Amino acid sequence: MDRIAVTMETSATTPVSRVDDLEQHLGQLATDPTLPTDNKLFDHVEIQMTGIADLLYLLPDANTPPLIPRLLPKITHVLTRYQRDPIALCSLASRLLRPLTFHQIMSFASEEALIQALASPAPPANLLAMTILAKAAETPGDAAVLAAMKGVVTRFVTTWLSAPAVEVGEKGTGVLGDLLVVDSPELPPKVLDENQGIAIPVLSSTPGQGFMWRRIFNDRDVYGLILSLCSKGPHHDVEGGLTPQQLSLAQGRLLRLLPRLSAYNLATIARTNFPDLHQQSMNSEAPGGLLYFAALHMIDRDDILMHLSLVDFFERLLSIQRITPPSTFKMETLRKLYREVAAQDKTFSTVIQSLPDRTIPEEADALRQFIHEVTSD
Repeated sequence: MDRIAVTMETSATTPVSRVDDLEQHLGQLATDPTLPTDNKLFDHVEIQMTGIADLLYLLPDANTPPLIPRLLPKITHVLTRYQRDPIALCSLASRLLRPLTFHQIMSFASEEALIQALASPAPPANLLAMTILAKAAETPGDAAVLAAMKGVVTRFVTTWLSAPAVEVGEKGTGVLGDLLVVDSPELPPKVLDENQGIAIPVLSSTPGQGFMWRRIFNDRDVYGLILSLCSKGPHHDVEGGLTPQQLSLAQGRLLRLLPRLSAYNLATIARTNFPDLHQQSMNSEAPGGLLYFAALHMIDRDDILMHLSLVDFFERLLSIQRITPPSTFKMETLRKLYREVAAQDKTFSTVIQSLPDRTIPEEADALRQFIHEVTSD
C-alpha cells in the first residue's frame, strides 16, 4: 500500500467526532467575535486529529485531509476579527497547517489576514502568522514569493522587533534567519554543532535568488524600519512608541540575527545603500551597514545586559567568521569593528581574548589564531 493510500485509509478509519459542532461554533464566533471560545470543544477535536496530522507530517506527499478545507478557512475568517484570547483558534490552526506548503496555505489565507495576525496584540496570533511565514523558508521559490509581499514582510519585521512577548521575538529571529538562509545565493562553508551556539544550518541544497535579501537590505522602507525600531529617537517618545525595555529587546533580536547572516553575505550586512538613514539613526557620519550600526552605535553600553549581549554578538560573529573563506574585506571589517569597540570598552579585549578557553578543545587553537589575526595591530 502506498503512502497516499495509507493516509486516506487512516483518515477514513479514524473519524473525528464533533466536527459539525465545531463548525457551528466557528459560525457563532464569526457572527459575534466577542464570544469566548469553547476550549473543551477545540481540545476534543484537536486531540483526535493528532494521530492523523502526525502521520501526514511524516508523509508530505499525502493528500490533504478533508478537515483542512473544512475548518481552516473558517478559523482564518474568525481570526481576522476575533476580540478575545485566540489561543484555541491558533492552536487548532497550527495543527491543520502542519502538512501544508506555503503555497497551499495562501490559498486559504490572504495577505491581509497574515498582516492582521502579525499586528494582533495576542502572542498566539503572532506565532501562528510566523509559523505560516516559516513555511516559506522550506524552498527558495516560496521565499521569493513571500519577498514580493511587501506589506506582509513590513508587518513581520515590525512585530519581530517590537513585540513585547519574548517568544514572539525568538520565533521571528529564527524565521527571518531561515528565510534569508534559504534565499541566499551562497551556501555556508560548513555546519557547526548547534550545542556550541554557532550553528550555520543548511536549509536547502539549492541556492536562492536573493529576493528576500533585497527586500530587507535594499528596500528603503523596510531597512529604515529596522534602523528606526532599534535606535533611540523621537519615535520612541510618541504614543505607541517602543518603551526602553522593548527597545532593548529589539536590539537584542538584531544582535542575535546578524552573526548568522554574516556566514552568507558579510558585505551586505557591512555596507548600506542608505547612508542618510544611518546618519539619522546614529546622528553621525559613521559609515557602514547594519553590522556597524549594531556593533558600534546601537546599544547603551552602560546597560549591563545589553553590554553582555554585545559581547555575545562579537563572540558568535568571530566564531562563525573563522570558518568562512578568507578575504581581505573580511579581515578589514572585523579588525575595524574590534578596534573601535575595544577603544570604547576597556574590558572588551580581555573577554574576546578568553573566548578560545571557553570553546571546545577541537576548535580552540584555530579560534585563538583567528582572534590573534583580528586583534593584532
